[in-house]
Amino acid sequence: MPKLTKPESTFCQVPFCEDVSRLNADVAIFGAPHGTPYKPGVASHAAGGATAVRGALSWYSANPEQFDFDSMNTLFGDATVVDAGNVAGDLADGAANRQAIFDTTSQILAQNALPILLGGDDSVPIPFIEAYGAAGHDNLTVLQVDAHIDWRHEVDGVTHGFSSTMRRCSEMTHVSNIIQIGARGPGSARKSDLDDAKDWGVQFFTGRDVYQTGLSAAINAVPEGANVILAIDVDGIDPTVVPGVILPAFGGLTYQDMLELIHGVAARANIVGADFVEFVPEQDPTGRGAQAIARLVSNVIAASQ
Repeated sequence: MPKLTKPESTFCQVPFCEDVSRLNADVAIFGAPHGTPYKPGVASHAAGGATAVRGALSWYSANPEQFDFDSMNTLFGDATVVDAGNVAGDLADGAANRQAIFDTTSQILAQNALPILLGGDDSVPIPFIEAYGAAGHDNLTVLQVDAHIDWRHEVDGVTHGFSSTMRRCSEMTHVSNIIQIGARGPGSARKSDLDDAKDWGVQFFTGRDVYQTGLSAAINAVPEGANVILAIDVDGIDPTVVPGVILPAFGGLTYQDMLELIHGVAARANIVGADFVEFVPEQDPTGRGAQAIARLVSNVIAASQ
């Protein structure tokens, strides 16, 4: 069984679940500070993200009976929510980290609970999404929000790092649709990576597309009734909302855009999981970015019920 450590504080003060193989809840949140490093032994730039997001709203919205005007429901809807703590990571062993994330996700899915993963960098969603196939989920739609497309095959020989997330997803037989929203500015992608993604069948809605025509086309690209994993790299959100990222990109989805996306997808399809990654709390001195992410997590929980 994967080893998880108790967090300093749980998300919005929900109960701590010590054993995910025996959890009894609708939603289980867990953190993965470390994924697949490009430089073994060096901590991820986003290693502190889960801790910061967990504590961001402990003073503000920790009562599940509170009414939330973003979701027009109580804070978590009718969901019971637990926090399973953090996957114990190894700075030098990406394969072990991937296995631990895979095993934790698998255990949560085996209990018919909805997993929500707090990263960590954008390498941690690879084993998270992979676990759905092993758990018998197929024909999944992955909807990614990101300033970058993450279609590099490898970087310095590393194939499971944070620039390769969507390419690895495209190789998973249980993933049938990929929708990518918010790409803008320069990143590590080459033109050939974009061509490969389009050849696979990815539907892209860039930051400029969203600015010019809104989110309706992206939401309508989700097949009706589909099972959807929301893969949220928070640098896809405008840096005026979430400044704490390693490579801020001008423009991006606003907080209201993110609400429309979450609730629009939930009205059309089934949200079966979500990850929020790439948050760098050291670049978020006021803590407002962590608060925004925590509010979006709360909305995913309420919308998924």
